[in-house]
Order: sequence, then C-alpha cells, then structure tokens
Amino acid sequence: MPTIALVDDDRNIVTSLRIALEAEGYKIQVYSDGVSALDGILGEVPSLAILDIKMPRMDGMELLRRLRQHTEIPVIFLTSKDDEIDELFGLKMGADDFIHKPFSQRLLVERVKAILRRAAPREGGLGTEDPANIIERGKLKLDPERHSCVWDDKPVTLTVTEFLILQALAQRPGVVKSRDALMDAAYDDQVYVDDRTIDSHIKRLRKKFKQVDDDFDVIETLYGVGYRFKE
Repeated sequence: MPTIALVDDDRNIVTSLRIALEAEGYKIQVYSDGVSALDGILGEVPSLAILDIKMPRMDGMELLRRLRQHTEIPVIFLTSKDDEIDELFGLKMGADDFIHKPFSQRLLVERVKAILRRAAPREGGLGTEDPANIIERGKLKLDPERHSCVWDDKPVTLTVTEFLILQALAQRPGVVKSRDALMDAAYDDQVYVDDRTIDSHIKRLRKKFKQVDDDFDVIETLYGVGYRFKE
C-alpha cells in the first residue's frame, strides 16, 4: 500500500484530500507545517509527497530543498498563486508536478496515480538483473527496473520525471526528441505541461551530471527543435 505525505496548514484541504486518497487505498501521513513534515518524512519515507507552498515555520520550497538533500521521492506542489516563477523554481529544485488551487480532488487523485505508475520501477529492485532492460551509452548506465543511474561508475540520483526524460533521450542516441515527445515520455496523457517545464528538467539533469563530471555534455540542445543524446 503506497504511503502519501500530505503537508498543508489548511485543515479543510487536508481533511478532504485525506478522505479522497484513503478511499483509493493509500496510507496518509499528515503534517501542518514544513518543520514537522521534514522530520516525519525523513523518519518514514513515503512513496510520494504533496506539499503546499505557503506554510508556517518552513514553506514548501524550503521543505523540498531540504528533502532533496536526502531523497528523490516524487513531489507534487499545491499552490494558490498563479505564479510562473514559483513553478519554474520548484521544477528546478526537483518537483515532479504542480497543481493550482482551487483544484478538483479527482484531478489530484489522477495525478497521484500517474506519478506512482511512473515511479513503479523503483520497486523492482530484487531478483535477477535483466541485461535486456539496461541502457548503456558510453559512461551512462540506466537500469529502469531499479530506477538506478550511473555515470562513469558514479551513481546519479534522479527524480522519476528526470529519469524518464533521460531514458527517452538515451534510448536512441543522435535522434532529436522534441519537447512534445519528451512530455509524452515523462508525463501521463492527462497531465499538461509546457515547454519551459521540460527545459527546467533538462537543466536539472545537466546540473546533476556535472556534479559528478564537470565535462558532461552529452545532452545537446537544438534550439527551436528539441534535445538529443550524443552518439
């Protein structure tokens, strides 16, 4: 049974979302502020976290920043502000999705299901390694069954969305992938994202690889077209 951490200081939202998510069979952890959520989530890491942005003691952005120092669990942001800067900043820090208030509970439940489906390979870490499923491109080694990524024998920790984007690029080196194609690879059909969302994920991917290799340059930008993985 997947566990979902729900972090919001609005009791009405927490109560209604908890009822909706528990009706789908999820176990729910509830926190009313970022400080208690940080301790609770790191003490018992859930399958996914839903974070409000505006909260007392520690806001959602700072909470995500601190969580990303320890874990890459999928994160959905709830925001009452139609603020593009907040959204892009959150994506750069590693958020997987944004939902703007007011929102439909049904929409949020579908987003949760979609992200957990995308995260499912993380659970397949035991058993015999199937070489047919492993992608090796030069220094890169991707294992979708274990959600593991290695560059030059050094592990690189990726969010679900980052992993799926990189996998889509590495599957066919030299082939240009448009932003629409990368959206299709990384997001459920019911989830709309714009070009800047994909660009933010690509920037974060590059940053993570450069932390283990300053010379990393295999993800190329073709302006006005898309991205490709170097042959």
